[in-house]
Amino acid sequence: MLYSILSIIKNKENEMLTLKQMDYALAVKKTLHFKKAAEACFISPSTLSNAITEMERHLGFQVFERDNKKVFVTTLGMEFLQQAQSIHLQVRDIQRLAESQVEPLGKALSIGIIPTISPYFLPIVLPKIKQDFPGLSLKIEEGQSNKLVDKVKNGELDMAILALPYNLDGLISLKFWEEDFYWVAHHETKHAGTKEIRATQLEHSELMLLEDGHCLKDHILDACKISSHSKHVVKASSLVTLIQLVQGNMGTTLVPHMALDQLLSSNKDLLRSHLNEPGPHREIALIMRPTYSGMKGAELLKDLFKNAMSQHLSSKSKFLA
Repeated sequence: MLYSILSIIKNKENEMLTLKQMDYALAVKKTLHFKKAAEACFISPSTLSNAITEMERHLGFQVFERDNKKVFVTTLGMEFLQQAQSIHLQVRDIQRLAESQVEPLGKALSIGIIPTISPYFLPIVLPKIKQDFPGLSLKIEEGQSNKLVDKVKNGELDMAILALPYNLDGLISLKFWEEDFYWVAHHETKHAGTKEIRATQLEHSELMLLEDGHCLKDHILDACKISSHSKHVVKASSLVTLIQLVQGNMGTTLVPHMALDQLLSSNKDLLRSHLNEPGPHREIALIMRPTYSGMKGAELLKDLFKNAMSQHLSSKSKFLA
């Protein structure tokens, strides 16, 4: 199969491009800088430049236009690089497929995760991953949902942990958790500390949410049936900031169930109420490409995540009650 992939990129002299040349070209596309691309590939700039020149000679057209200051991708070059990216992913999936037959989750894995999940989820699951899969080298990258989706599609990440619903743009998901939101308010606030609260009881003008770009904000607006055009007092970049503002009695906020333990354990002035609106308010899932060859490992991670979260929240049930 690998031979058939490579055989489509021979020139008329029957010379073959190499995977290494294509990897170098993809690095240049990513950085638009030959020196930075060379550093990323752990080679000298002259080695990379010679490889790109030889590749372009084989192709019969320029992939990059460059001078001393800038690098541009040509129109034909962009088309070639899209194909090269596809070949790169296919070859890597073949390698992963072979590795997965020997030992799923036995080598390297890159996972993206959104910031409204990572600080509350990773401390729960990472010790379990280390215990169950000691040979796994795990790379974790935090980012917003749109960037993680792009990186999974492009093969920069093997998979990502996202909150749904979200437009996955052709990617597939393995759901492993679902949860509701909790309203957090200073104890002096009206309705603070009630076991349940409806969205209609919330003072929208005092509700503080994350800034645009965080899917948690969209999920909260959807759960509460609040217009995205509603005005809010504060738009923060993290849940920690929102909780600090609530502690200063600047307003109220909504947080996911999994974050309650960390955010409220040392804040005795803050009270929480379950948002009594149809749920679950969000679902947590692993996302990956449909052709991803490490599906066996993904299924193992899904089960590990589900079990770890269940055990953790069960042990904290007294706090969350």
